[in-house]
Amino acid sequence: MIQISLLPPAAKADSLAYQLAYAAQAVAAVRAGHALPQALAQIFTRSDAPPPARGAIQDLSYRAMRQLGLTDSLLSLLANKPPQPEVLHGLLVTALALLVNEEEAGYDSFTVVDQAVQAAAISQEMSFAKGVVNAILRRFLRERAALMPQATKTPPGTWNYPTWWIDRLKGAYPEQWQAILHAGNQPPPLTLRVNRRRASVEQYLSTLQQAGMGARAVGPYAVRLDKPVPVQQIPGFAEGVVSVQDAAAQLAAPLLDVADGMRVLDACAAPGGKTGHLLELAELDLQALDHDPRRLQRIAENLDRLQLKARLTAGDAREDGWWDGQGFDRILADVPCTASGIVRRHPDIRWLRRKTDTAQLATLSAQILDKLWQMLRPDGKLLLVTCSLWPQESEQQAIAFAQKNNAIRLPAPGQLLPTAGADADHDGLFYALFQKPGA
Repeated sequence: MIQISLLPPAAKADSLAYQLAYAAQAVAAVRAGHALPQALAQIFTRSDAPPPARGAIQDLSYRAMRQLGLTDSLLSLLANKPPQPEVLHGLLVTALALLVNEEEAGYDSFTVVDQAVQAAAISQEMSFAKGVVNAILRRFLRERAALMPQATKTPPGTWNYPTWWIDRLKGAYPEQWQAILHAGNQPPPLTLRVNRRRASVEQYLSTLQQAGMGARAVGPYAVRLDKPVPVQQIPGFAEGVVSVQDAAAQLAAPLLDVADGMRVLDACAAPGGKTGHLLELAELDLQALDHDPRRLQRIAENLDRLQLKARLTAGDAREDGWWDGQGFDRILADVPCTASGIVRRHPDIRWLRRKTDTAQLATLSAQILDKLWQMLRPDGKLLLVTCSLWPQESEQQAIAFAQKNNAIRLPAPGQLLPTAGADADHDGLFYALFQKPGA
């Protein structure tokens, strides 16, 4: 359980101080090993933060995660010892993340320093450190020209990733590693999947144009908004006309080549984006499996919005106690992985992962694939999907699986590297498609 300290009732939710104080708690939670979305969810559940403040807190927290290598490096130069408690560290790196990119952040330096001090003042854990916050941030402003070159001498200070992560990318992608790191540090676009049961891409682009929202088609079902907006403001979202889904992730369902009447398994299905896409493409007998019953609720909510139906099952894909023994025509295996290909959407992942995670998750995924293969009918197809960049979880996994199970490998995109450009803007995913030999 994450410990969330509530701010006094007098704190104004529309102030930067209020938002910095809660963002500091979220950053501290990540340092303690918690995922950032989980930390933010608890803050929003326990606090009285209204929607505008929640958006600001989330933006500050994600910005801090994307700059953590640099701001940690700066703090090592600005402070004699690591700031304690962790929430104080969280406040300082969140404020520094605003100061190192003032123009992009939209706050002037005086406001950031003043509000960071106020954030310390209204926080029970940090009230003793108002002077420390003021001194460190003002020193950075005075000595910025000298401090920035020093802070960027280390790989984490330059790239905002752990050193081991950078070294692994260099080894796997010697020509592209810098572009991959750069893409992972960019805020992600808002890409939508148009529900083909409800509209075509052309029709939906016209709807957006009428609403005064710029967008462009980036795939058979994909539309990317020029400017991200809250989902409540997206035309047709509440009615199930569109869903939020990265352009690379939208490749999964079409690759399985589903047709009406097929029996399909979506293993490791939560939160249900690919489940929904499969059901948009054909009338299926679809079973969505996830090990966590609570995560099945998210799938149910997504399908309700889309007005689609699936059988939701809680179970471990490495076992078959949940299976009725009838083979599947298609299986989507979006297996557990390090999520190294989606760090621009989840910038905390780079700081939470450890080098040893890759081997452990690859072993888990191999067990899942072997079990799922037993549930596939002869001539059926299984699609392996990961959102990882590490070959041990992707291409090496696919090669080993095919050899062990005598699987026929069919054409598929393979490793998609993350990109952040006008023509191509998508996450890093891996796809391998297999067919089971006929009886």
